[in-house]
Amino acid sequence: MSASCGLCEREIPDSYLCPGCTLGTAKRLDRAPQLYEALAAFLHPSGRRPELGRSRPAEAPLPIAEPAFNLRGPGGIVGVLEDWRSAMQADRGWGEPAIAGNTERRITVAARALSMNLDWIAASWPMAGAFAEEIRDLERDVASIVNPPVPSLRLGNCPAVYEDGTVCGAVLRVPHGTTKVECRWCNTVYPPESWLALASGAWTDQDAGNAPQTQAS
Repeated sequence: MSASCGLCEREIPDSYLCPGCTLGTAKRLDRAPQLYEALAAFLHPSGRRPELGRSRPAEAPLPIAEPAFNLRGPGGIVGVLEDWRSAMQADRGWGEPAIAGNTERRITVAARALSMNLDWIAASWPMAGAFAEEIRDLERDVASIVNPPVPSLRLGNCPAVYEDGTVCGAVLRVPHGTTKVECRWCNTVYPPESWLALASGAWTDQDAGNAPQTQAS
């Protein structure tokens, strides 16, 4: 068994993914169909939503925006999910998964199948780290198109504690122009009055005890 999480490298006993990375992967799988749908608005060569219009290009554009098209194509979201589902089923001694329906349906089915086996993946599959990393990177690729990153300030690490006693530890950031800080792994929200203690590392044992408890997957 791995002595550390295959994604964040946090030390964990008897598992391949820590609770935080397992939860994060589950949420990414749940979002996969919505990510595919969101990319449709960015297929236009302008790289902008069609309803916003665009200025006249200096030269004739490509008929499609290639990055969005590639992610919606056979080697994009659907290919990544189906390849991992196939590998997972092979290692579990199951047959090859049936492939049917349009791309959106195939994404939904593959993501659901992986989600339903996520407990086994996290606990027993040596490929769990590589799987979680590729799912994370896939979502980042989509987000770079549909939701470009905004400047943010590193605040500290999330002190929320899972039910099994594991501290979340994910990096907390303050996005530019907002007063809300929410942990991207466990969804714990930190109000502005807690930011100074988090940023200075002055979060005490008592504060940690009062931090919200979050369910381990």
